[in-house]
Amino acid sequence: MDKKFWEATGIRALRTFLQVILAVWTAGQLITEVDWKLVLLSAFSSAVYSVLTSILTGLPEVDYEKHIHMSKEEPDDSEVEDYEVFDYGDGEEFVDGEE
Repeated sequence: MDKKFWEATGIRALRTFLQVILAVWTAGQLITEVDWKLVLLSAFSSAVYSVLTSILTGLPEVDYEKHIHMSKEEPDDSEVEDYEVFDYGDGEEFVDGEE
């Protein structure tokens, strides 16, 4: 887990924190009637769950960027075959590289 992962995790947790505060606060109550201790506890708990979820499952935005960077690298010619045949299981074959 690199710096980019932790930055994205922090942003996601902060967004979750703020979304919970806004959701509870705007639920039809006056600002003076809101139990702010409960709101902040709920928001903090949600942010912690967001961080744990990011650690356990990863972040699509970080994984996606790694995939893009990997796909930009040119493959080594010794690892690339000229044609690949794909069998879709229906008797039809598609040969990659042919038009």
